[in-house]
Amino acid sequence: MPIALRLCSARMSRTSIELRHLRCFLAIAEEGNLTRAATRLHLTQPAVSRTLASLEKQLGARLVDRSTHHLALTPEGRAFRDRAAAAVAAFDAAVDPGRLHHRPLRLGHAWSAFGPYTTPLLRRWQREHPGTPLELLRIDDRTAGLLRGEVDAALLRGPVEIPGLVTEQLITEHRVAALPADSPLAARPELTLPELAAETAVLNAVSGTTTLDLWPPDARPRATLTVANTDDWLAAIAAGRGIGVSSASTAALHPHPGVTYRPLPDAPPLPVLLAWRETARHPATGALAELAREIARGE
Repeated sequence: MPIALRLCSARMSRTSIELRHLRCFLAIAEEGNLTRAATRLHLTQPAVSRTLASLEKQLGARLVDRSTHHLALTPEGRAFRDRAAAAVAAFDAAVDPGRLHHRPLRLGHAWSAFGPYTTPLLRRWQREHPGTPLELLRIDDRTAGLLRGEVDAALLRGPVEIPGLVTEQLITEHRVAALPADSPLAARPELTLPELAAETAVLNAVSGTTTLDLWPPDARPRATLTVANTDDWLAAIAAGRGIGVSSASTAALHPHPGVTYRPLPDAPPLPVLLAWRETARHPATGALAELAREIARGE
């Protein structure tokens, strides 16, 4: 059931929630600790606790679970975090748009970045836009940190239909099967999806794009093993716990001595997208999109 939090209600004024409440909450969400959040904000821990309590009271929802040693966001907190990050970024851009020209352009990705075009993109950007550094950040998240405001743009794989995001397809990549190196299937020059149905499918449930829907309904893997990132995905396959399906860039950029990659010609290609937020857009986003298009076209 979708979680909805209203910033205003009949019981509170529109100015009850201030920017300091949002900045405080985001610091807590990112640090996962009140003391570290207080240090980051140059406040005392009691002040941070009071600000958080005030925000929760005004929203009428608990945002942070304090029942464990390490703070964790509640479902309401996770939903509010994305909107708070977008609001703070939009405010900063509105009051001081020139500041954005002097900070790096942060480009997120969950794995494999722009595939074989990654190095050309970074080199050409450095040469053509020396005044705006381009930072490439791997973040294990379906939007590579874009919704949370951790990056300004992101290279994503697979269809992404999330309100507030603009996407542009740059290229498509062939899919490959990832197999334990000692699997009999690894001796084949190529494979088909039904030939993997007798295996356990290792699925990256956090940032991956492969689901059981990739297979024909009558030829799906017998079982699944869920992991949280590309490193764990590779480790599970190398250990013989199952097989995986990914993009061709994974084979090139994530070689592993215990994993063999084989083409899957019957699997649909995987689109590679450049995504950015409609609001709080970095001034250099347009230049990045244009350069990515040129490189994808071989220009």
